[in-house]
Amino acid sequence: MEHTHSHHHHHDGYQSPPKDAALRVKALESLLIEKGFIDGATVDAVVETYEHKVGPRNGAKVVAKAWVDPAYKARLLADATAAIAELGFSGVQGEDMAIVENTPLVHNVVVCTLCSCYPWPVLGLPPAWYKAAPYRARVVIDPRGVLAEFGLEIPATKEIRVWDTTAELRYMVLPERPEDTKGFSEEQLAEIVTRDSMIGTGKPTGSTPSH
Repeated sequence: MEHTHSHHHHHDGYQSPPKDAALRVKALESLLIEKGFIDGATVDAVVETYEHKVGPRNGAKVVAKAWVDPAYKARLLADATAAIAELGFSGVQGEDMAIVENTPLVHNVVVCTLCSCYPWPVLGLPPAWYKAAPYRARVVIDPRGVLAEFGLEIPATKEIRVWDTTAELRYMVLPERPEDTKGFSEEQLAEIVTRDSMIGTGKPTGSTPSH
């Protein structure tokens, strides 16, 4: 399969939801708070947790461990849900997980064509472009082109596989470990794993470790 997306250019079409949608969400939130159905502080706490505390850092730890521990990697590929739970990451939107591994011959990318199903426990809140119709429609039809828009040029010799996440099963990509990370500790490796590399629209950053 093939694709089309861009990261470095952060195409406006994928980047931000329509303003009217954002206004509707805010209006609904305000109404629910006013009626006493939800507490504003609770909403803020949930958003803060998933955007900053969970974020993609849990997934990065899973990837880093798989890179340094072959036995863990084997368990992860065989039963992702259980292997991820070994590290303490589980919960709503991540009950049933599958890991797809990038290799020199295959590049994987994840989408949810019907809505925006996403593995919250390991990747946090989905980016706006992941939920936007242009990405959801185009990545299935022209994956190579979409990835090029993200700044990710996939050689013609490498197969691209597109995985459609559903409410029953959520996918996460196990990216290839950068060649220039020999000697990195597991913690240092986790630092270079990006959210986009676990969706398949980017790569780990590589580079010199910060510690």
